[in-house]
Amino acid sequence: MVDSPYPPVQAYLNTHFIEGREGRALRILSEYIEPDARFEANNVEDTIIFFGSARTLPRDVAEEQLAEAKKSNGDVARAEMDLHMSRYYEDARELGRRLTEWSKALEGSKKRFVLCTGGGPGIMEAGNRGASEAKGLNMGFNITLPFEQGQNPYITRQLAFEFRYFFMRKFWFMYLAKAMVAFPGGFGTMDELFEALTLIQTDKVSKKLPIVLYGKEFWDDVVNLDALVKYGTISAEDLELIRFCDDVDEAYDYLTRFLEEHAIAEMARSHSKAP
Repeated sequence: MVDSPYPPVQAYLNTHFIEGREGRALRILSEYIEPDARFEANNVEDTIIFFGSARTLPRDVAEEQLAEAKKSNGDVARAEMDLHMSRYYEDARELGRRLTEWSKALEGSKKRFVLCTGGGPGIMEAGNRGASEAKGLNMGFNITLPFEQGQNPYITRQLAFEFRYFFMRKFWFMYLAKAMVAFPGGFGTMDELFEALTLIQTDKVSKKLPIVLYGKEFWDDVVNLDALVKYGTISAEDLELIRFCDDVDEAYDYLTRFLEEHAIAEMARSHSKAP
């Protein structure tokens, strides 16, 4: 007797069906409905997104690895660069802490400007860690991958998400975001950055959404945005979508001022018009 892949259970309990081609639409829909229900349950109104490399190390770990590389005749150059880049982990941690303290002080029942990351290690961990140290809610939109990505321990447990589909994860990033901070990163960071810029440039995102590129040394070395203007593939005005910041104070002052002038003011205007 051959076992049937369709056992006598309700369809939503049939993992063969849910995990198969026919269940794809339900899987996609669940990654819209289930997060939305959790946002509502936790009174989350909107977010500030941090993204950057999953490989960036905390300073103490980078120092230990450099010492070990020197001791064991390892890759000292790589370890020295990791230590240099650890600055961004510490800055993301501090900026996440300060922005969370600021957002917690805002009045209202809704949780405003909740710090949100991709949920993994590196810069993502740093942002969640800083928010956790400020004793604030923070979110992680983890993506199931065969390597690198596992949820970091600093995410608020009821706001730790696990996505199967990149496009649903990106939807929630953009839908809730009121500001984005891009720290140095690789392909994933570039993908998220340029998709956000494309949506804003083409007016698919109508809200005012500040995008900070943190670490001008890195971004100038890796992405030549002026060349895009030179060759006419973007307009000079498109560069106004981006703000470069090099330290925590600068990024914090810019973001809080922008959000107070736009997102908070817009919310106040909409409330005043309500019947």
